[in-house]
This record gives sequence, C-alpha cells and structure tokens, in this order.
Amino acid sequence: QGRMWAYTVGFTVLPHVGGFLGWFMNRKEIPVWYEKLKKPSWCPSRKIFPVAWTVLYTGMGYASYLIWNDLGGCSSKALVPLGLYGAQLALNWAWPPFFFGAHNMKLALIDILCLDGLAIGTMCSWYRINKVAALLLVPYLGWLAMATCLTIRIWKDNPEQKPGKSE
Repeated sequence: QGRMWAYTVGFTVLPHVGGFLGWFMNRKEIPVWYEKLKKPSWCPSRKIFPVAWTVLYTGMGYASYLIWNDLGGCSSKALVPLGLYGAQLALNWAWPPFFFGAHNMKLALIDILCLDGLAIGTMCSWYRINKVAALLLVPYLGWLAMATCLTIRIWKDNPEQKPGKSE
C-alpha cells in the first residue's frame, strides 16, 4: 500500500522534472529573445504557461501511473503504451531547448508536429486500457494544438536571421 503511493507520486511528478529543467535552462531567453518576437493576438500571457503546464504535467503523469498500474508494471504489455508516452514526453522536453535555447523555430516546429502525432498515438493506445487515463490527456492535446498553431505563426512571422547577414 505504502509503495503504491510512492509509485503514484513518482509517475505524477516525472513530467514536471523535464518541464522544470527546460524552463530553468531557458528562463533567461524568455525576456531577452521571446518577448521581442512578433506573436499573434491570441498568444496566451506568459503568466499562463507555468500554470497550464503544471496542470497538464500533473494530469499526464497521473494518467501514466494508471496505465502502468493497470498493465501490472513494466510488463511486455506496457511496452507500446508507455513507450509512446515516454517518446512524446522526450519530444515535449526537447521543444524548449530547440525554441528558446537554440532559437531554432524550424526544428521546434518539426519537434512539436512529431509530438502531436505521438501524443495522439499515446491517447489512442491508452483508451483501450483505461478510459480515464486517456481522457486525462484531452486537455494536453488541446494545449498542444494551440502550442502547435502558435509555433507555426511565430515561425512564419519571424523569419530566422542567417548568420553573418546584416539588415
């Protein structure tokens, strides 16, 4: 019983680790670089992002625990559903260094498009196992849709400067 509590907390906290590291590593680029980018009028306020990601990471982390628990831990049955989850989480964590760290909007766009596909695949694979876990990913998919559209708009509206070119 006590051990299950530790697993629940561990799975729930795990997504926050990469999210926090991504923020921490790139936090200085937000006021310096990101604020200067042309963004659409529907871009959420900077203050919304940490709140949204806290809620989304908590939901997806707990959902991953439900799947792990329903499949009896790291069994062969868990390989695909938890593998998809791990892959999409890795792409999720990779986006901030691509976008904020490297200022590579094209690579960030490729990353988030692949992330979208993996997140949808994760939800579909989870739906047969645990409908609640799958439904916990719905807000995440909604936020990813907005983030993808935002990445596309920022990429289109802010042509990347070529090194050595002066305006």
